[in-house]
Amino acid sequence: MKQINNWVKATAMITLLLFPFSQNIAGNPQRAGQAGASELLINPWARSSGWGDANVAGIRGLEGIYSNVAGLAFTEKTELVFSTAQWLKLGDESVSNISSFGFSQKTGESGAIGFSVMSMSFGEIEVTTVDQPEGGIGTYSPSLMNMSLAYSRIFSNSIYGGVTVKMISEQISNVGANGLALDAGIQYVTGKKDNMKFGISLKNVGPRMSFSGDGLSFRGIIPSGDNDDYKMTVEQRSSELELPALLNIGIAYDVNIMRHRITGASTFTSNSFQKDQYRLGGEYSYREMFMLRLGYTYEEGIRTPSTRTNVLRGPSGGFTVELPMGSNGSTFGLDYSYRHTDPFQGSHAIGARINL
Repeated sequence: MKQINNWVKATAMITLLLFPFSQNIAGNPQRAGQAGASELLINPWARSSGWGDANVAGIRGLEGIYSNVAGLAFTEKTELVFSTAQWLKLGDESVSNISSFGFSQKTGESGAIGFSVMSMSFGEIEVTTVDQPEGGIGTYSPSLMNMSLAYSRIFSNSIYGGVTVKMISEQISNVGANGLALDAGIQYVTGKKDNMKFGISLKNVGPRMSFSGDGLSFRGIIPSGDNDDYKMTVEQRSSELELPALLNIGIAYDVNIMRHRITGASTFTSNSFQKDQYRLGGEYSYREMFMLRLGYTYEEGIRTPSTRTNVLRGPSGGFTVELPMGSNGSTFGLDYSYRHTDPFQGSHAIGARINL
């Protein structure tokens, strides 16, 4: 009877989370490229990206802020994570460098809060104009930043859920856009040893964004009826853009053999502005001190260059080394992940994690 009640609660919570947003989620590859704030689709963390974000159902700790905020509820005390990634490496340089920081804190017996910042930098870019297409008049530095504030809670022995509020900032020297997005997620854990997990997360739901700033204005000649034309500043309006909303539905299963653990995970991602994706991943762990991960993300046409619409080719991998610090249960871990890309030379991410 208790098991049935838990299933009823899980179903009710999922329905409540999805009902207000059901009209916003629909796979639509014909709209690929029409949404803005595409940096919301990039996982900056080295641990979860190592198996292709497949573990939506079993993500634990701070990195749940990106994949499924319900996993934040598993924070035991305090967790700090630092991560850096070379995004789309080409030769000796990368298109962008991603720096991320986050922390999570257990609050009370059943709650946890988390905060994370992701920043993307693109280096110095030459300023060009119609009159000076070769540049030589200075440089500018685009920057993209997302800040997330999350709260997650344990609702019962089997049900975990949470919500994230994200602030989005996209800026260059004279034009910028700001926005707000919401994420929600839930996890259900069952099985004799809590080794069967189900998860669902709704991401990037929010109002439209638009750009504004001096870069959208120019000095124009305004005709006058008295043949007395004069100049004035004319401001152009930017069209509004939608956020890349998506829905993740995942399942994971743990096999524990003495000090070894093998986890298999699968996630289906329904995107609003690109093709739907299927994610498969696996993780091997020895005493939770050494972990090895592999993942693959599939979408229609990903194997053929003429039909591929994603720079990520699908395969990913990574590992973690986590060592104890002292006798109070604190640990220090190093994470690494690699994501295969084409025509670029892959994306590397390295992270450091402290559990206090």
